[in-house]
Amino acid sequence: MLDLQQYADWRARVAQALEQYRGWAQSAELLDGAAEQRIARALARLRDDRLSVAFVAEFSRGKSELINAIFFADYGQRIVPSSPGRTTMCPTEFAWEPTVAPSIRLLPIETRAERLATSDYRDVPNAWTVLPLDLSAPARMHESFLQVSLTRRVPPDEAQRYGLYDPDDPDLVGTLGADGLVEVPRWRHALINVPHPLLKQGLVILDTPGLNAIGTEPELTLNLIPNAHAVLFILAAETGVTKSDIDVWRTHIGNGAGRIVVLNKIDALWDELRTPQENEAAIARQQHDAARLLGVTDAQVYPVSAQKALVGKITGDYDLYERSRMGALEAALLHELIPARQDILRRQLQDDLGALAGAQSTVLGARGRDLVEQLQELQSLRGKNQGVIAHMMRRVEMEKKEFDASLFKMQGTRAVFATLSTELYSAIGMDVVQEYVEAVRAALEAARFSAGMRAPVRVFFDEVRASLDTAQAKIAEIAAMMDSMVRRFSVEHGLALTLPPTLSLERYRREVDAIEAIYARQFGTAALLVTSRGTLLERFFDSIASRVKFVFREANGDAEAWLKVIMAPLEAQIRQHRDQLRHRQSSIQRILDATEGLEQKIAAFEAAQHDLEQVKARLTGLTGGVAQALRADLPELRAA
Repeated sequence: MLDLQQYADWRARVAQALEQYRGWAQSAELLDGAAEQRIARALARLRDDRLSVAFVAEFSRGKSELINAIFFADYGQRIVPSSPGRTTMCPTEFAWEPTVAPSIRLLPIETRAERLATSDYRDVPNAWTVLPLDLSAPARMHESFLQVSLTRRVPPDEAQRYGLYDPDDPDLVGTLGADGLVEVPRWRHALINVPHPLLKQGLVILDTPGLNAIGTEPELTLNLIPNAHAVLFILAAETGVTKSDIDVWRTHIGNGAGRIVVLNKIDALWDELRTPQENEAAIARQQHDAARLLGVTDAQVYPVSAQKALVGKITGDYDLYERSRMGALEAALLHELIPARQDILRRQLQDDLGALAGAQSTVLGARGRDLVEQLQELQSLRGKNQGVIAHMMRRVEMEKKEFDASLFKMQGTRAVFATLSTELYSAIGMDVVQEYVEAVRAALEAARFSAGMRAPVRVFFDEVRASLDTAQAKIAEIAAMMDSMVRRFSVEHGLALTLPPTLSLERYRREVDAIEAIYARQFGTAALLVTSRGTLLERFFDSIASRVKFVFREANGDAEAWLKVIMAPLEAQIRQHRDQLRHRQSSIQRILDATEGLEQKIAAFEAAQHDLEQVKARLTGLTGGVAQALRADLPELRAA
């Protein structure tokens, strides 16, 4: 389990190197708005990087016991409720936020009656019931954790408002009790803030309710499970793979990176009347059958006994822990999860570093050229009479007038830039997506049959994609205009200018496609022919709308950041060139007034050239330090 600590140490070393780089580059005036923003984003990624692991299973598969065995055995007892039957009634996230006291935050089930997704409530403190955790008393912690198991009985119409009951759904009619009430979870979602060593390093654990709840809680289907870095799908060795297991695997999880199948409760196959070899063979058969039915390799299925692993850890019975086979699962979880996450972060940061180095190379190159030009100009004045110097003064003044005229022309381009920026925001503004959402909700409420609900949702996704396409076209138009402006300035004034890369909204389009794919799996043509699915679809669309709004909010943020920085390199170079012209003008004027100062000026520019070379060398060293920190591998992971 030290691997996660090493990963945190690696992030800390990279962040330290990047901070040193930023501090020195700021003092050397090498950072424009674009570079500042890029470094800030890179540091935010390093600080906020989290590794999320979702545990998914039907009830009575030992999912909560597995979480206890892997993460909480050090408390010397069960922390997460674990007993026969269904113990986790609401999605539960374990994480650590040092600015928040140890506690359990519980979102009441009544919030399902509102048209807001769970994620919409995360920044609304008053919506949550908060229970403090006493870390010095594991027994009391366990009692607090029992909240995630609580239920309440409500009238059918209330359960229907929550999307948890439909009188036309035969699967749900059976949940109506003899008392005429329906049992529903007391809480919709739980956030547990506890300072576990692994959680402190950025791990987030998601404990999900039984498989049936996945389909009725859209937040799990749309957001939490698909975005988890690893998903542990837990089966029971004595039952093998059931039909509902296969349905959820295909619909919500699927084979791919970070997907691990756990065959739990292998102790049920430990038959004392058989030889150890026969017991091993029985486990191997269940392992092979599970792999075949889920379409994965045998090596992706890990037979374990979570209960025996927990007992072994608590009592110090290492033989029992070895028999539980938990060690292989723990090693696989960390050895697959951490390197994959590290590689993604490393590639992102290397791209950032490359862009920063390129931008600063351009700035330093421009400074160097200015120094060379001014030095050559001053050296050419040696031995010249007052008339020649006066002629050079007139030439600099003419260059300055031409440059000022170019700046005046640039004001017209700025007006076009502002217009295009407004059109870009109009294409992906939050008010646009809100109009789409309201139109679909009205259409869903008007539709009498579930089959008639497909068209409005399909139109919604088409409109969303069309808005992103329109925005991308505006971005291309802005980029083309800026490229033309930069080329003109480069040709007219000999400036070496570069532009930030053109913004791409493709990843947001892919996210919208992924959301629609989840919707299609959840509500395929056959499923929507069942009238009772209509209630669930309305509830599901609330989460679809929330997720799409989040996508648009992120796209707006990227567009705003890009519009702020796309002018920054040009403006920085313009300022520098204007200052250089003024400096040349004043230098020649002083030499015209007192020719004896020429040699001192030449000596000063030669010293400035030397200083610039030192700046380049220092920058190269700091850039290399960040690159070296990024390349550093974790020894244990490399060996694995």
